[in-house]
Amino acid sequence: MPIPTYEDLMLPFLKYISDGREYSFRDIVDSLAREFKITEEEKRELLPSGNQAVFDNRAGWGKTHLKKSGLLCYPKRGFSKITDKGLEVLRQNPDKIDNKYLMQFPEFAEFYKSSNNGKDKTGDVSRLSGTEKTPEETLEYLITDIENQLANELLEKIKSNSPEFFEKLVIDLLLKMGYGSSKHDILQNTGKSGDEGIDGIIKEDELGLSKIYIQAKRWQGTIGRPKIQEFVGAIDNKTHKGVFITTSCYSAEAREYADTKPSVILIDGKKLAKLMIKHNVGVTVKQAYEVKKIDEDFFTD
Repeated sequence: MPIPTYEDLMLPFLKYISDGREYSFRDIVDSLAREFKITEEEKRELLPSGNQAVFDNRAGWGKTHLKKSGLLCYPKRGFSKITDKGLEVLRQNPDKIDNKYLMQFPEFAEFYKSSNNGKDKTGDVSRLSGTEKTPEETLEYLITDIENQLANELLEKIKSNSPEFFEKLVIDLLLKMGYGSSKHDILQNTGKSGDEGIDGIIKEDELGLSKIYIQAKRWQGTIGRPKIQEFVGAIDNKTHKGVFITTSCYSAEAREYADTKPSVILIDGKKLAKLMIKHNVGVTVKQAYEVKKIDEDFFTD
């Protein structure tokens, strides 16, 4: 069963606080989770940004819509309470409270109009309901789609360059991630690009208390277990760590073998591109958007 939409949560949300008492958001969310039989795994499902649980986000948007309609109020920070208008709505025993239903309330109609840049779309109620994701979810998934496309383009760019360029790229990425302090911390390069040994060794920290062995392969095909075994064999000290980075992917056997070696990390092409985007290696910011929320502390006496 999929996680209910924020519209699905509005009527149960209002019913839960129907006794007129003040309820914390956490108490309400936990009650809704029980009512909808949300599993622990579903509770842990996060938005793409990882900043909030999907279920919590949808409950929060449902609460906001009820508040904008005047069906509940916020008596104090983090708490909700039903209003007389909300009680009247429950007495009418609606089958569902969704955006179409809320359009009967002038406060909500004005809120919807203002959220659409002042354009009066109140007559077009067909587009108001049936959306599974909240606006915040939609934005995050759109950003994820853009980043996935960018990641594919990055990999194509990397593959079109030389093995030497790829090795330099890997070093730049590791430095941006906080390993070592400069390119001078690359202690060793054992041979020509593409050989079977160690491509380089980098300090894990600025003091060089620990070292990380690097293997960087700009490959097209799947990397199997033998290549990973060769890499592990080249790391002669159990206290040393290794990162095997490729533009392609690893076989299931290779990953299973690496899982038995806690000091060895495998990074495939997809993860490599994601890390480059996260740490701004090979990419620039085209446009930045900020999503803001109310600073409750500012309004606290």
